[in-house]
Amino acid sequence: MNNRQTIFKGIKTLISRLGIVFLMMTLCRFLFFFFNQDSFSNAGLLEFAVASWFDTITITLYFLPFIVLHFLPTPEKLFKLKEIILKIYFHLTNTLMIGLNLLDIEYFKFTSKRSTFDLFAILGAGSDFSQLAMTFIQDFWILLLFLVAFATLSEWLYRKTKNSYYRSQKILLPFLVNIFIFLPLLIIIGRGGFQLKPIGMMEASKFSNPENSALVLNTPFTMIKSYGKERLEIKSYYSLEEELKIFNPIQLSKPQYILPDGTNVVVIILESFGNEFVGAFNGAKSYTPFFDSIIGQSLTFENGIANGKKSIEAVPAILASIPSLMDNPYISSPYGNNKIVSLASILKKQGYATAFYHGATNGSMRFDGFAAQAGFDHYFGRYEYNNDNHFDKTWGILDEYFNPWTAKQLTKLKEPFFGTLFTLSSHHPYFIPSHMRLRVRKGRQPIAASINYGDISLRKFFEEAKKQPWYRNTLFVLVADHTPATKDPIYNQRRFMYKIPIAFYHPSKLLKAKREPIIFQQLDIMPTILDLLNINTTYYSYGKSYFNTSEREAITYLEGSYFYFLKNHMYTYSNEKARNLYGFENRKEPAIDSLSYFKSESKTVEKRIKAIIQRYNRDLIHNKTVVE
Repeated sequence: MNNRQTIFKGIKTLISRLGIVFLMMTLCRFLFFFFNQDSFSNAGLLEFAVASWFDTITITLYFLPFIVLHFLPTPEKLFKLKEIILKIYFHLTNTLMIGLNLLDIEYFKFTSKRSTFDLFAILGAGSDFSQLAMTFIQDFWILLLFLVAFATLSEWLYRKTKNSYYRSQKILLPFLVNIFIFLPLLIIIGRGGFQLKPIGMMEASKFSNPENSALVLNTPFTMIKSYGKERLEIKSYYSLEEELKIFNPIQLSKPQYILPDGTNVVVIILESFGNEFVGAFNGAKSYTPFFDSIIGQSLTFENGIANGKKSIEAVPAILASIPSLMDNPYISSPYGNNKIVSLASILKKQGYATAFYHGATNGSMRFDGFAAQAGFDHYFGRYEYNNDNHFDKTWGILDEYFNPWTAKQLTKLKEPFFGTLFTLSSHHPYFIPSHMRLRVRKGRQPIAASINYGDISLRKFFEEAKKQPWYRNTLFVLVADHTPATKDPIYNQRRFMYKIPIAFYHPSKLLKAKREPIIFQQLDIMPTILDLLNINTTYYSYGKSYFNTSEREAITYLEGSYFYFLKNHMYTYSNEKARNLYGFENRKEPAIDSLSYFKSESKTVEKRIKAIIQRYNRDLIHNKTVVE
């Protein structure tokens, strides 16, 4: 065999083997699209073409050692050993990549993005992983079958590739040709081209609408690109003086004297209570009749916005007005131990007793650690409840028991007090105890019944709270942590994906019931509470009080893109500029990109977003998210 034949035979074998990986990646993407097609209603051939390029980059990154070893000249006596090593590397890596892609077929429904390396930090928090592993296996067993099927198919195809390449160390010319030609080519492919920086997750939005980024990307790519990249980068869009003119998180409260001094506060964070299932907002069948009755007596908002898609992102947004404008949620990021100004720490200085209540196993989502960091006096979880007869065997204590127990526990706090209750039963796997299964309202999505169960449990909290002496002197703030997984194509769109109920309720009616059409985000809750409690203080916040008359806004981040809500529009911002503009007043119409009609406004929005990012990154990096 001459050198040319040797070279081409080696290349043919390598391409055949890597082609198997490419086939598996493609099959996984088709499955991903099939099971989540409601989220990609406007996807077309362009997305799949670009996805093939990202798959090629990913394969190059993961299989670089495999490629180099393949081309390495090998003595006859070591050739079989090399083939064994190549085969082991191939199957371990290929199976890992298949598994990661299959994981996101279902997990995407909850996060609306491809998983990044922070997933392991979240799963490693507390005992969540061990408790949920069997539940996910039971519910999504079909994914395990696909994993076995794809791994078996890969082995069958791999056996059909024969390699007699470089059985002798004497054949150096083909090796040198391939190394000097293919190694630079592999580096270029692995970088994604000749650009200054290697291609990353946010580049997916360059080639497609940001709403289709998850279809263009693949999970092995987002995992490897986010590994070791949790830290933010300093941005220098403006001078510090210019930045302050555009955005400043240091704010001064403005007491409203609507409520009496010393009013208690209870923030109730409702797991997955998105607008889609709340009758007061969806205009359809309601799974929350009791919550609807509270909303009717509250100051509430047509355009309530969640600042994330995960519970772990909601807690710092609601209680400390800090968003997670990065791939890693704030709590599990390297900045999770930064000094912060929270409702608990501010109210504590005003003589308030503070406590955080969450029925999950202690350590879940690191909420107990954050509560301590935020300055709460007490944390009450599953262990403090101390009755596993009411344990759902997955997450924690069922809401129908934990909620009224919390109301009784609040009575033990010295007034004035600030309590936070985070519910849990409306979370996957949507467990409902047997004695309630005939009572709950069911819908076409499994979560509907558990939302109704959560609403029944919320009623039980208020029934118990009304018996307590502190009830009529308490401000209740009810807010969803995020929107849930959905099959509804409307609520899968970014412009509606973050819409949640937010309600301020005071039993004495001192706070006038009103339904505001304005944008109001989770970040705005802390500033509004401070104004309602007549607290005079300077604080650090990325939101603004309801009583602040400046223009309302909201900001979220997902997969390299920022989603900025202003007036009745949502802007998408990525790669240093505004890319799209969608209206969200009429949810029945398809999304139409109107950015070209609002060029001057988009430039103003770009400046605002850049100033927020610049301040956010710098302050988190330098641990300056406090008033100094």
